[in-house]
Amino acid sequence: MRTAVVLFTRDLRVADNPALHAACEVADEVVPLFVADPGVPGSPNRRRFLAESLADLRESLRHRGGDLVLREGDPVTEAVKLARETGAFGIGLAADVSAFAAAREHRLRRACAEERLSLKVFDSVTVVPPGALRPSGGGDHYRVFTPYWRAWQGFHRRPELPAPHRVRLPDGITPGRLPTGGPATGLMPGGETEGRARLSAWLRSGAEYAEIHDDLAADRTSRMSPYLHFGCVSPVAVADQAGGVEAYVRQVCWRDFYHQVLAYFPDLPHKAYRRNVDEQWADDQSALDAWRAGRTGVPIVDAGMRQLAAEGWMHNRARLITASFLTKQLGLDWRAGAAWYASLLLDADVANNNGNWQWVAGTGNDTKPYRRFNPVRQAERFDPEGDYVRRWVPELAGVTGKAVHQPWRLPEAERRALRYEGSLAPEPEPT
Repeated sequence: MRTAVVLFTRDLRVADNPALHAACEVADEVVPLFVADPGVPGSPNRRRFLAESLADLRESLRHRGGDLVLREGDPVTEAVKLARETGAFGIGLAADVSAFAAAREHRLRRACAEERLSLKVFDSVTVVPPGALRPSGGGDHYRVFTPYWRAWQGFHRRPELPAPHRVRLPDGITPGRLPTGGPATGLMPGGETEGRARLSAWLRSGAEYAEIHDDLAADRTSRMSPYLHFGCVSPVAVADQAGGVEAYVRQVCWRDFYHQVLAYFPDLPHKAYRRNVDEQWADDQSALDAWRAGRTGVPIVDAGMRQLAAEGWMHNRARLITASFLTKQLGLDWRAGAAWYASLLLDADVANNNGNWQWVAGTGNDTKPYRRFNPVRQAERFDPEGDYVRRWVPELAGVTGKAVHQPWRLPEAERRALRYEGSLAPEPEPT
Protein backbone atom coordinates (compact mmCIF):
# COMPACT_ATOMS: atom_id res chain seq x y z
CA MET A 1 0.00 0.00 0.00
CA ARG A 2 1.31 3.45 -0.93
CA THR A 3 0.43 6.07 1.66
CA ALA A 4 0.61 9.86 1.45
CA VAL A 5 0.05 12.58 4.04
CA VAL A 6 -1.71 15.81 3.06
CA LEU A 7 -0.96 18.66 5.45
CA PHE A 8 -3.90 21.09 5.32
CA THR A 9 -3.13 24.72 6.08
CA ARG A 10 -5.10 27.39 4.21
CA ASP A 11 -6.87 24.91 1.93
CA LEU A 12 -9.69 23.56 4.13
CA ARG A 13 -11.75 21.99 1.35
CA VAL A 14 -12.14 18.80 -0.68
CA ALA A 15 -13.18 20.38 -4.00
CA ASP A 16 -10.42 21.85 -6.17
CA ASN A 17 -7.72 20.96 -3.66
CA PRO A 18 -4.61 20.13 -5.72
CA ALA A 19 -2.69 18.51 -2.85
CA LEU A 20 -5.58 16.23 -1.87
CA HIS A 21 -6.43 15.47 -5.49
CA ALA A 22 -2.85 14.46 -6.31
CA ALA A 23 -2.53 12.31 -3.19
CA CYS A 24 -5.71 10.42 -4.03
CA GLU A 25 -4.43 9.89 -7.58
CA VAL A 26 -1.03 8.40 -6.66
CA ALA A 27 -1.59 6.79 -3.25
CA ASP A 28 -3.76 3.92 -2.07
CA GLU A 29 -4.19 5.47 1.37
CA VAL A 30 -4.29 9.17 2.26
CA VAL A 31 -3.87 10.81 5.65
CA PRO A 32 -5.54 14.26 5.63
CA LEU A 33 -3.89 16.13 8.50
CA PHE A 34 -4.46 19.46 10.20
CA VAL A 35 -2.17 20.56 13.02
CA ALA A 36 -3.39 23.24 15.43
CA ASP A 37 -0.31 25.34 16.09
CA PRO A 38 -0.61 26.96 19.54
CA GLY A 39 1.84 29.62 18.40
CA VAL A 40 -0.64 31.05 15.90
CA PRO A 41 -2.80 33.74 17.53
CA GLY A 42 -6.50 34.05 16.85
CA SER A 43 -9.50 36.03 18.00
CA PRO A 44 -12.55 34.19 19.38
CA ASN A 45 -14.32 34.84 16.09
CA ARG A 46 -11.46 33.37 14.09
CA ARG A 47 -11.16 30.34 16.36
CA ARG A 48 -14.88 29.79 15.94
CA PHE A 49 -14.66 30.05 12.15
CA LEU A 50 -11.68 27.68 12.04
CA ALA A 51 -13.39 25.11 14.28
CA GLU A 52 -16.50 25.17 12.08
CA SER A 53 -14.38 24.86 8.93
CA LEU A 54 -12.51 21.85 10.30
CA ALA A 55 -15.75 20.19 11.40
CA ASP A 56 -17.15 20.64 7.89
CA LEU A 57 -13.95 19.31 6.32
CA ARG A 58 -14.03 16.26 8.58
CA GLU A 59 -17.63 15.56 7.59
CA SER A 60 -16.78 15.82 3.89
CA LEU A 61 -13.84 13.43 4.28
CA ARG A 62 -15.89 10.96 6.31
CA HIS A 63 -18.56 11.03 3.62
CA ARG A 64 -15.82 9.80 1.26
CA GLY A 65 -14.64 7.04 3.57
CA GLY A 66 -11.77 8.93 5.17
CA ASP A 67 -11.35 11.29 8.09
CA LEU A 68 -9.54 14.42 9.13
CA VAL A 69 -6.65 13.64 11.46
CA LEU A 70 -6.16 16.38 14.03
CA ARG A 71 -3.04 17.03 16.04
CA GLU A 72 -1.73 19.90 18.13
CA GLY A 73 1.81 21.24 18.14
CA ASP A 74 4.39 22.05 15.49
CA PRO A 75 2.99 21.22 12.02
CA VAL A 76 6.36 20.03 10.71
CA THR A 77 7.03 17.73 13.65
CA GLU A 78 3.53 16.26 13.62
CA ALA A 79 3.40 15.77 9.84
CA VAL A 80 6.73 13.95 9.72
CA LYS A 81 5.84 11.89 12.79
CA LEU A 82 2.57 10.77 11.21
CA ALA A 83 4.29 9.98 7.92
CA ARG A 84 6.77 7.81 9.79
CA GLU A 85 4.02 6.02 11.75
CA THR A 86 2.00 5.22 8.61
CA GLY A 87 4.95 4.38 6.37
CA ALA A 88 4.02 7.20 4.01
CA PHE A 89 6.25 7.91 1.02
CA GLY A 90 5.64 11.66 1.08
CA ILE A 91 3.74 14.75 2.18
CA GLY A 92 1.65 17.19 0.15
CA LEU A 93 1.29 20.85 1.07
CA ALA A 94 -0.28 24.01 -0.37
CA ALA A 95 2.20 26.75 -1.26
CA ASP A 96 1.89 30.06 0.59
CA VAL A 97 3.85 33.30 0.61
CA SER A 98 3.94 34.67 4.16
CA ALA A 99 7.22 34.57 6.07
CA PHE A 100 5.63 32.12 8.52
CA ALA A 101 4.51 29.80 5.70
CA ALA A 102 7.86 30.06 3.91
CA ALA A 103 9.72 29.13 7.10
CA ARG A 104 7.34 26.22 7.70
CA GLU A 105 7.88 24.92 4.16
CA HIS A 106 11.66 25.27 4.50
CA ARG A 107 11.69 23.31 7.76
CA LEU A 108 9.38 20.68 6.32
CA ARG A 109 11.55 20.29 3.23
CA ARG A 110 14.61 19.79 5.40
CA ALA A 111 12.84 17.32 7.70
CA CYS A 112 11.51 15.33 4.73
CA ALA A 113 15.00 15.12 3.28
CA GLU A 114 16.30 13.75 6.57
CA GLU A 115 13.51 11.16 6.69
CA ARG A 116 13.80 10.36 2.96
CA LEU A 117 10.26 11.51 2.35
CA SER A 118 9.16 13.30 -0.78
CA LEU A 119 7.56 16.75 -0.41
CA LYS A 120 5.20 18.07 -3.07
CA VAL A 121 4.05 21.69 -2.88
CA PHE A 122 0.97 22.74 -4.84
CA ASP A 123 -0.34 26.14 -5.92
CA SER A 124 -3.86 26.52 -4.57
CA VAL A 125 -4.03 29.66 -2.42
CA THR A 126 -4.24 32.05 -5.40
CA VAL A 127 -5.71 31.91 -8.90
CA VAL A 128 -2.37 32.69 -10.56
CA PRO A 129 0.76 31.46 -8.75
CA PRO A 130 2.75 34.41 -7.35
CA GLY A 131 5.76 33.87 -9.62
CA ALA A 132 3.88 33.06 -12.81
CA LEU A 133 3.61 36.62 -14.17
CA ARG A 134 6.57 38.93 -14.74
CA PRO A 135 6.55 42.46 -16.21
CA SER A 136 7.59 42.52 -19.85
CA GLY A 137 9.91 45.43 -19.17
CA GLY A 138 11.86 43.51 -16.53
CA GLY A 139 11.60 43.05 -12.80
CA ASP A 140 10.68 40.11 -10.60
CA HIS A 141 7.08 41.18 -9.91
CA TYR A 142 4.42 43.74 -10.78
CA ARG A 143 4.51 46.89 -8.67
CA VAL A 144 1.39 48.49 -10.19
CA PHE A 145 -1.99 46.79 -10.29
CA THR A 146 -3.42 47.80 -13.68
CA PRO A 147 -0.73 46.15 -15.86
CA TYR A 148 -0.89 43.12 -13.57
CA TRP A 149 -4.67 42.95 -14.08
CA ARG A 150 -4.19 42.95 -17.87
CA ALA A 151 -1.61 40.17 -17.67
CA TRP A 152 -3.67 38.24 -15.13
CA GLN A 153 -6.71 38.24 -17.39
CA GLY A 154 -4.70 36.63 -20.20
CA PHE A 155 -3.13 33.94 -18.03
CA HIS A 156 -4.27 30.38 -18.82
CA ARG A 157 -5.16 29.23 -15.34
CA ARG A 158 -5.51 25.64 -14.30
CA PRO A 159 -8.95 24.00 -14.46
CA GLU A 160 -10.93 23.28 -11.32
CA LEU A 161 -10.31 19.82 -9.89
CA PRO A 162 -13.17 17.63 -8.68
CA ALA A 163 -13.43 16.46 -5.10
CA PRO A 164 -12.16 12.89 -4.69
CA HIS A 165 -14.83 10.20 -4.79
CA ARG A 166 -13.10 8.20 -2.08
CA VAL A 167 -10.44 8.81 0.56
CA ARG A 168 -9.02 5.74 2.26
CA LEU A 169 -7.41 6.26 5.64
CA PRO A 170 -4.84 3.74 6.94
CA ASP A 171 -6.03 1.50 9.77
CA GLY A 172 -5.09 2.21 13.36
CA ILE A 173 -4.93 6.02 13.25
CA THR A 174 -6.57 7.97 16.05
CA PRO A 175 -8.31 10.87 14.31
CA GLY A 176 -8.12 13.27 17.24
CA ARG A 177 -10.59 15.81 18.53
CA LEU A 178 -11.81 18.91 16.79
CA PRO A 179 -10.62 22.15 18.41
CA THR A 180 -13.11 24.12 20.42
CA GLY A 181 -14.00 27.49 19.02
CA GLY A 182 -16.02 30.39 20.32
CA PRO A 183 -19.80 30.13 20.52
CA ALA A 184 -21.66 29.83 17.22
CA THR A 185 -22.89 33.24 16.13
CA GLY A 186 -24.86 32.32 13.02
CA LEU A 187 -22.85 34.99 11.20
CA MET A 188 -20.65 33.67 8.38
CA PRO A 189 -20.39 30.06 9.59
CA GLY A 190 -17.09 28.49 8.63
CA GLY A 191 -16.63 25.67 6.18
CA GLU A 192 -16.61 24.65 2.54
CA THR A 193 -20.30 23.76 2.50
CA GLU A 194 -21.33 27.20 3.70
CA GLY A 195 -18.78 28.97 1.51
CA ARG A 196 -19.88 27.31 -1.70
CA ALA A 197 -23.55 27.84 -0.87
CA ARG A 198 -22.90 31.51 -0.08
CA LEU A 199 -21.11 32.07 -3.37
CA SER A 200 -23.85 30.35 -5.39
CA ALA A 201 -26.61 32.28 -3.63
CA TRP A 202 -24.83 35.60 -4.12
CA LEU A 203 -24.28 34.95 -7.82
CA ARG A 204 -27.90 33.84 -8.26
CA SER A 205 -29.14 37.04 -6.69
CA GLY A 206 -27.99 38.89 -9.80
CA ALA A 207 -26.29 41.52 -7.69
CA GLU A 208 -24.82 44.33 -9.74
CA TYR A 209 -21.52 44.32 -7.89
CA ALA A 210 -20.06 47.38 -9.59
CA GLU A 211 -23.08 49.44 -8.55
CA ILE A 212 -23.68 48.18 -5.02
CA HIS A 213 -20.37 47.01 -3.55
CA ASP A 214 -19.66 50.42 -1.96
CA ASP A 215 -23.15 50.80 -0.43
CA LEU A 216 -22.37 50.55 3.27
CA ALA A 217 -25.92 50.21 4.53
CA ALA A 218 -27.04 47.67 1.92
CA ASP A 219 -24.18 45.31 2.81
CA ARG A 220 -24.63 43.37 -0.43
CA THR A 221 -21.05 42.26 -0.95
CA SER A 222 -20.45 38.50 -1.12
CA ARG A 223 -18.53 38.29 2.19
CA MET A 224 -16.43 35.56 0.63
CA SER A 225 -13.10 36.89 1.95
CA PRO A 226 -13.01 34.69 5.10
CA TYR A 227 -13.77 31.59 3.00
CA LEU A 228 -10.96 32.49 0.62
CA HIS A 229 -8.56 33.21 3.47
CA PHE A 230 -9.09 29.81 5.10
CA GLY A 231 -9.32 28.08 1.73
CA CYS A 232 -12.86 26.83 2.31
CA VAL A 233 -13.51 27.81 -1.29
CA SER A 234 -10.93 27.75 -4.06
CA PRO A 235 -10.02 31.14 -5.56
CA VAL A 236 -10.00 29.45 -8.97
CA ALA A 237 -13.59 28.36 -8.41
CA VAL A 238 -14.58 31.86 -7.34
CA ALA A 239 -12.95 33.43 -10.40
CA ASP A 240 -14.52 30.84 -12.71
CA GLN A 241 -18.03 31.08 -11.28
CA ALA A 242 -18.01 34.87 -11.06
CA GLY A 243 -16.42 35.31 -14.46
CA GLY A 244 -19.27 37.45 -15.77
CA VAL A 245 -18.98 39.95 -12.93
CA GLU A 246 -15.80 41.72 -13.97
CA ALA A 247 -15.72 44.19 -11.09
CA TYR A 248 -15.85 41.27 -8.65
CA VAL A 249 -13.21 39.22 -10.46
CA ARG A 250 -11.02 42.31 -10.36
CA GLN A 251 -11.12 42.11 -6.56
CA VAL A 252 -10.00 38.48 -6.75
CA CYS A 253 -7.12 39.71 -8.89
CA TRP A 254 -6.19 42.32 -6.28
CA ARG A 255 -5.83 39.42 -3.85
CA ASP A 256 -3.40 37.68 -6.21
CA PHE A 257 -1.58 40.96 -6.80
CA TYR A 258 -0.72 41.40 -3.13
CA HIS A 259 0.36 37.77 -2.83
CA GLN A 260 2.93 38.28 -5.58
CA VAL A 261 4.05 41.52 -3.90
CA LEU A 262 4.53 39.71 -0.57
CA ALA A 263 6.37 36.84 -2.29
CA TYR A 264 9.05 39.25 -3.48
CA PHE A 265 8.92 41.69 -0.56
CA PRO A 266 8.57 39.52 2.58
CA ASP A 267 9.01 42.59 4.79
CA LEU A 268 5.62 43.96 3.67
CA PRO A 269 4.13 43.66 7.20
CA HIS A 270 7.01 45.61 8.73
CA LYS A 271 8.65 47.96 6.22
CA ALA A 272 7.41 50.52 3.72
CA TYR A 273 7.18 49.00 0.27
CA ARG A 274 7.70 52.35 -1.45
CA ARG A 275 11.35 53.32 -1.46
CA ASN A 276 12.61 56.49 0.20
CA VAL A 277 9.36 57.15 2.07
CA ASP A 278 9.80 59.56 4.95
CA GLU A 279 7.78 57.82 7.66
CA GLN A 280 7.20 60.27 10.47
CA TRP A 281 4.26 59.02 12.47
CA ALA A 282 2.73 60.62 15.53
CA ASP A 283 2.98 58.91 18.92
CA ASP A 284 -0.48 59.27 20.46
CA GLN A 285 -1.65 56.23 22.38
CA SER A 286 -4.91 57.84 23.46
CA ALA A 287 -5.85 58.54 19.82
CA LEU A 288 -4.96 54.96 18.85
CA ASP A 289 -7.05 53.59 21.73
CA ALA A 290 -10.05 55.73 20.72
CA TRP A 291 -9.75 54.53 17.12
CA ARG A 292 -9.54 50.89 18.21
CA ALA A 293 -12.56 51.22 20.47
CA GLY A 294 -14.71 53.00 17.89
CA ARG A 295 -14.96 56.09 20.10
CA THR A 296 -13.34 58.78 18.00
CA GLY A 297 -16.47 60.92 17.76
CA VAL A 298 -16.45 60.60 13.96
CA PRO A 299 -19.53 58.41 13.35
CA ILE A 300 -18.52 56.65 10.13
CA VAL A 301 -15.14 55.72 11.61
CA ASP A 302 -16.69 54.49 14.86
CA ALA A 303 -19.30 52.46 12.96
CA GLY A 304 -16.62 50.63 10.99
CA MET A 305 -14.48 49.89 14.03
CA ARG A 306 -17.46 48.60 16.00
CA GLN A 307 -18.52 46.35 13.14
CA LEU A 308 -14.98 44.93 13.12
CA ALA A 309 -15.10 44.19 16.85
CA ALA A 310 -18.56 42.62 16.68
CA GLU A 311 -18.32 40.58 13.49
CA GLY A 312 -14.64 40.03 12.80
CA TRP A 313 -15.36 41.61 9.45
CA MET A 314 -15.76 45.11 8.05
CA HIS A 315 -17.22 46.44 4.83
CA ASN A 316 -14.41 47.23 2.40
CA ARG A 317 -15.41 50.89 2.02
CA ALA A 318 -15.37 51.23 5.80
CA ARG A 319 -11.89 49.68 5.85
CA LEU A 320 -10.64 52.39 3.51
CA ILE A 321 -12.26 55.15 5.56
CA THR A 322 -11.03 53.91 8.94
CA ALA A 323 -7.51 53.24 7.67
CA SER A 324 -7.26 56.64 6.01
CA PHE A 325 -8.51 58.31 9.19
CA LEU A 326 -5.82 56.61 11.27
CA THR A 327 -2.94 57.36 8.91
CA LYS A 328 -3.87 60.58 7.12
CA GLN A 329 -6.04 62.40 9.69
CA LEU A 330 -4.40 61.20 12.93
CA GLY A 331 -0.97 60.63 11.41
CA LEU A 332 -0.54 57.30 13.22
CA ASP A 333 1.59 54.41 11.98
CA TRP A 334 -0.15 52.06 9.53
CA ARG A 335 1.54 49.10 11.26
CA ALA A 336 -0.54 49.73 14.41
CA GLY A 337 -3.70 49.70 12.32
CA ALA A 338 -2.72 46.59 10.38
CA ALA A 339 -1.92 44.78 13.64
CA TRP A 340 -5.33 45.67 15.09
CA TYR A 341 -7.11 44.47 11.96
CA ALA A 342 -5.06 41.27 12.02
CA SER A 343 -6.05 40.60 15.63
CA LEU A 344 -9.78 40.71 14.83
CA LEU A 345 -10.50 40.04 11.16
CA LEU A 346 -11.69 36.64 10.01
CA ASP A 347 -9.97 37.33 6.69
CA ALA A 348 -6.73 38.73 8.15
CA ASP A 349 -4.56 37.65 5.25
CA VAL A 350 -0.93 38.77 5.62
CA ALA A 351 -0.64 39.82 1.98
CA ASN A 352 -3.97 41.62 1.61
CA ASN A 353 -4.11 43.20 5.05
CA ASN A 354 -0.66 44.74 4.90
CA GLY A 355 -0.78 45.49 1.18
CA ASN A 356 -4.02 47.41 1.55
CA TRP A 357 -2.86 49.24 4.66
CA GLN A 358 0.30 50.36 2.89
CA TRP A 359 -1.80 51.43 -0.12
CA VAL A 360 -3.94 53.68 2.08
CA ALA A 361 -0.98 54.99 4.08
CA GLY A 362 0.88 56.02 0.91
CA THR A 363 3.81 53.71 1.60
CA GLY A 364 2.72 50.90 -0.74
CA ASN A 365 1.57 50.24 -4.28
CA ASP A 366 -0.78 53.20 -4.72
CA THR A 367 0.26 55.34 -7.69
CA LYS A 368 -1.22 58.36 -5.82
CA PRO A 369 0.36 57.98 -2.37
CA TYR A 370 -0.89 61.33 -1.09
CA ARG A 371 -4.59 60.58 -1.55
CA ARG A 372 -6.78 60.79 1.53
CA PHE A 373 -10.40 59.99 2.24
CA ASN A 374 -12.46 62.70 3.88
CA PRO A 375 -14.60 60.66 6.32
CA VAL A 376 -17.62 62.96 6.18
CA ARG A 377 -17.70 63.13 2.40
CA GLN A 378 -17.22 59.38 2.18
CA ALA A 379 -20.04 58.83 4.66
CA GLU A 380 -22.42 61.15 2.82
CA ARG A 381 -21.63 59.43 -0.47
CA PHE A 382 -21.69 55.78 0.59
CA ASP A 383 -24.11 55.96 3.53
CA PRO A 384 -26.32 58.83 2.37
CA GLU A 385 -29.21 58.16 4.76
CA GLY A 386 -26.96 57.24 7.67
CA ASP A 387 -28.38 53.74 8.13
CA TYR A 388 -24.96 52.09 8.43
CA VAL A 389 -23.89 54.52 11.13
CA ARG A 390 -27.12 54.14 13.11
CA ARG A 391 -26.77 50.35 12.90
CA TRP A 392 -23.38 50.36 14.60
CA VAL A 393 -23.51 53.54 16.69
CA PRO A 394 -26.81 53.23 18.58
CA GLU A 395 -26.13 56.46 20.47
CA LEU A 396 -27.03 58.22 17.22
CA ALA A 397 -30.19 56.24 16.48
CA GLY A 398 -32.36 59.29 17.00
CA VAL A 399 -30.53 61.48 14.50
CA THR A 400 -32.26 61.36 11.13
CA GLY A 401 -30.78 61.48 7.65
CA LYS A 402 -27.26 62.52 6.83
CA ALA A 403 -27.09 64.81 9.87
CA VAL A 404 -25.92 61.68 11.70
CA HIS A 405 -22.53 62.03 9.99
CA GLN A 406 -21.73 65.38 11.66
CA PRO A 407 -23.28 65.36 15.12
CA TRP A 408 -20.99 68.21 16.16
CA ARG A 409 -23.16 70.46 13.94
CA LEU A 410 -26.31 69.73 15.93
CA PRO A 411 -27.64 72.26 18.44
CA GLU A 412 -25.90 72.02 21.81
CA ALA A 413 -28.93 70.58 23.62
CA GLU A 414 -29.25 67.79 21.05
CA ARG A 415 -25.53 67.01 21.22
CA ARG A 416 -25.66 66.61 24.99
CA ALA A 417 -28.71 64.36 24.80
CA LEU A 418 -26.94 61.95 22.44
CA ARG A 419 -24.39 60.67 24.98
CA TYR A 420 -22.02 60.24 22.06
CA GLU A 421 -18.55 61.58 22.63
CA GLY A 422 -15.12 61.34 21.09
CA SER A 423 -12.02 63.41 21.55
CA LEU A 424 -10.99 63.15 17.90
CA ALA A 425 -14.08 64.74 16.32
CA PRO A 426 -14.10 68.37 15.16
CA GLU A 427 -14.95 70.99 17.76
CA PRO A 428 -18.68 71.81 17.89
CA GLU A 429 -19.57 74.99 16.09
CA PRO A 430 -20.85 77.86 18.27
CA THR A 431 -24.64 78.16 18.33
